[in-house]
Amino acid sequence: MDILKISVLGISAALLALILKSYRPEYSHYISIAVCICIFMFVGTKLEQMIGYMEKMQDMIDLDHAYMRMILKMIGVTYVAEFTANICKDCGYQTIAGQIELFAKLSILALGMPVMLAFMETIGELL
Repeated sequence: MDILKISVLGISAALLALILKSYRPEYSHYISIAVCICIFMFVGTKLEQMIGYMEKMQDMIDLDHAYMRMILKMIGVTYVAEFTANICKDCGYQTIAGQIELFAKLSILALGMPVMLAFMETIGELL
């Protein structure tokens, strides 16, 4: 199971970083960032599988391709923002992490605006 591999990698890195923190604190940050990048790349392979499944679902139902792209962009923005914010928090930069999260929320809102406008137009036509 992949989750066990990732979990063992994370725990091993955390223990190694904890040991090195007392001798060379900067190395503990490097280890944390390196493991996060490894996990991020592994998640990329899982996202490829998800995209394949979403394409199959899109073929099964008649859905506009723009909506699926929008959902994928929102998922991507969310994951990248969470990833970078957690690294910033781990290094002690909570303010930068908060700004990244705020920008991600605004980006997702901007991505969803066309759907909201289409929804409002549909409601306007019904009234």
